[in-house]
Amino acid sequence: MGFPCEDVVVIREAEAAGEPAEITVSCPDKTGLGCDLCRVILFFGLSIVRGDVSTDGKWCYIVFWVVGRRGSSIRWGLLKKRLLGVCPAVTAASGLYAFYHRQQQEMLAMEQQPQVFLLKFCCFDRMGLLHDVTQVLCELELTIRRVKVSTTPDGRVMDLFFITDARELLHTKWRKDETCDQLRTALGESMMNCDIEPASAEIAAYLQASPFLPPPITEEMFILELPEELHSNSSNFSTKNLSVTVDNSLSRGHTLIQIICPDHKGILYDIMRTLKDYSIQISYGRFYSTQNGSCEVDLFVIQMDGKKIFDLNKQMSLCSRLRMELLRPLRVAVVSRGPDTELLVTNPVELSGKGRPLVFYDITLALKMLNIRIFLAEIGRHVIGGREWEVYRILLNDDFDSAASKDKIVDSVTKMLMGWE
Repeated sequence: MGFPCEDVVVIREAEAAGEPAEITVSCPDKTGLGCDLCRVILFFGLSIVRGDVSTDGKWCYIVFWVVGRRGSSIRWGLLKKRLLGVCPAVTAASGLYAFYHRQQQEMLAMEQQPQVFLLKFCCFDRMGLLHDVTQVLCELELTIRRVKVSTTPDGRVMDLFFITDARELLHTKWRKDETCDQLRTALGESMMNCDIEPASAEIAAYLQASPFLPPPITEEMFILELPEELHSNSSNFSTKNLSVTVDNSLSRGHTLIQIICPDHKGILYDIMRTLKDYSIQISYGRFYSTQNGSCEVDLFVIQMDGKKIFDLNKQMSLCSRLRMELLRPLRVAVVSRGPDTELLVTNPVELSGKGRPLVFYDITLALKMLNIRIFLAEIGRHVIGGREWEVYRILLNDDFDSAASKDKIVDSVTKMLMGWE
């Protein structure tokens, strides 16, 4: 006898425009569950404006109040299905609920890596082409693992997308046909061919993170903890309005982490994935986004051994990491690449190997709105300081400076990624 799925995830849509929808999750607990739920919500283009988390270490109860982008349409049924997919499986026996052991769940997640496919197609170039393709793939729940896009002198674009399928159906003919048909609908007659095939072992190896950085990229872009001189510089507006504190005096069994900071898209995801990386469990938490653009977070947490965080070095490291993730969850720069100009965007990858959702989507949308063409695009992964990072390299077309300055490009892309547009 199974626990009814309807009771695990319950979604109550907003009753009026402008009001938040309510997502309730009640299921067995696991380390990083909050992070996994927030990642799914972020992938569907939703922002969490309020949240409550409560768990006894075995069973958790989570409520998120979420809003979508203005004019966006949310597939609530599909969202519920994806949220159920990250919740631990539940069975009922003799009136008692049993759930998979935490370590078994994590081992299964590591073993069941999705199959990688290679999407190849050719079409004529036009403004916003890459964003339109990315939008189609996102709507089809196809995750871009790596992309290599190049433009030929005669105006044709050769696209290679290494993708995985959240529905795990891309090996079937009808799913491949659906993908190519959706691309043809979006691109029109400019699309000349489309082909999807499983990636070979050599290609799969090519997707592994590299320890070597391309010449235009410096290790300064990959600092995880906030430098002390930046934290102590009160003239920096973002830093001045950012506070992360640890308190062990208010609870006998828990450490209290209090955060006050400016709001940005995916902020709760950034907090949750940081705590997941530190193997810190939340027993009770409250999150609230105010109308003036700030966030207040209270989290009562314990370590994996069930104890408070007493180690001062760990406290300092955790607070420094949280400050950096809240201040710069993504790093954006425009650099010179010989005679050419390149846009670089980097973000840390979860220890589980999962990347941040919709980064490439937001990058291409920002460039499309600036009327900037993309000549070459690559997504790769690099291991820096023992940590894996996603690196987006966008070579801009020669005429980019007529559309926007380098500073304007950095500002526009950053605002799009952070949800400040």
